[in-house]
Amino acid sequence: MTLLEIIATTVADARAAERGGANRLELITAMGEGGLTPSIGLIEEVIDAVGIPVNVIVRPHSRSFVYDADDYAVIIRDVRAIAKTRANAIVVGMLNANGDIDTDGLARVIDAADGLPLTFHRAFDEARDLFAVFDTLLTCDAVTNVLTSGGKPSVLEAQTTIAKLVERAKGTHCTVLAGAGLTVEAVAPFAASTGVRAVHFGSGVRVDGKGLAPVDEERVRRVRTLLDAPR
Repeated sequence: MTLLEIIATTVADARAAERGGANRLELITAMGEGGLTPSIGLIEEVIDAVGIPVNVIVRPHSRSFVYDADDYAVIIRDVRAIAKTRANAIVVGMLNANGDIDTDGLARVIDAADGLPLTFHRAFDEARDLFAVFDTLLTCDAVTNVLTSGGKPSVLEAQTTIAKLVERAKGTHCTVLAGAGLTVEAVAPFAASTGVRAVHFGSGVRVDGKGLAPVDEERVRRVRTLLDAPR
């Protein structure tokens, strides 16, 4: 089965995604800024409202993925607070100025997460060398998913890259989570051509395909049906 992860920004989004057949949620706020850290109140309410895993983004601002000491102070506090909830995983991403992973920052987050697994988010797509960075992430047991559009604005423009990353991940603890630009109509052929086993939807399953609109339960259900159909 192909895992279907849906972005939720409200409790209603979370419930609609679950009813439609999502396997997992990524909980964020500030959809228009690419996702920022949600409040503890929202995290706890969403976790209480659904029976599927809830992964929570920790991103203090949308200026860049290069963080200073003050940013990390905020990130670590948020990660520690989220680790005390029943969240399934932490979603983070950090780079240094030359476009490599900030491995020291990542190590600090892993320590603060207290055993929770991590998804490395689309900061990955801004790295200078996707394959070298992916290999670095494969050395981190705590990083169990890498969310990527293959370095392109839409994952549909990067099918060859996604297929190569999927091949690289075989036999490892890490899953390629393909997202950004996926549509209901394109998801099944995309999954078939790349071999990806986990997909991530934001705008594509919202009302009228608009990023700030609510999750459309019927769109989620249609994606689930297409992913489950024999290929």
